[in-house]
Amino acid sequence: MNKQLSHMESQYLQRKFPLTLVADGLQSPANIGSLFRVSEAFGIEKIYFCNSIINFGSARLKKTARNTQDNVPFAIEANTLDKVKDLKKNGYTIVSLEITNSSQPIHSLKLNTFHKIAVVIGNEQEGISENVLKFSDICTHIQMYGTNSSMNVAQATSIALNTIIHKFYI
Repeated sequence: MNKQLSHMESQYLQRKFPLTLVADGLQSPANIGSLFRVSEAFGIEKIYFCNSIINFGSARLKKTARNTQDNVPFAIEANTLDKVKDLKKNGYTIVSLEITNSSQPIHSLKLNTFHKIAVVIGNEQEGISENVLKFSDICTHIQMYGTNSSMNVAQATSIALNTIIHKFYI
């Protein structure tokens, strides 16, 4: 018979991956809290919040993060393009999660295994800024089958991180 395990009974192998998240202009405390939580769950090395004003005292952020904001390294950066250029100079492949005229479905993405990857995600309304998209090595999207062309940024990030980790690191 199946029995749900408590957090203390779960025995996951803790790992960190050479995978960084760059958030371009995120605003929602719930999304920011969710990004901390999913980043901690997937062993992301660091989150860069760019072009954002974040209220770390927000009850909504704290509730969705469930204290993971204390476990995931992060930095606040003024300019997304400058941060992406810096990451690229330090050997990261820049992968932007955005539907574009040349984006590839994430399940067919081809990268060097075990390579350092920076996943760029965009603002809840506007997506990733055009200058960052132009500088990206690859644009990828999640294949969807309904009538909507987008999903919540935290949910999309969860799908992307899971796919990238299992495709390139495990």
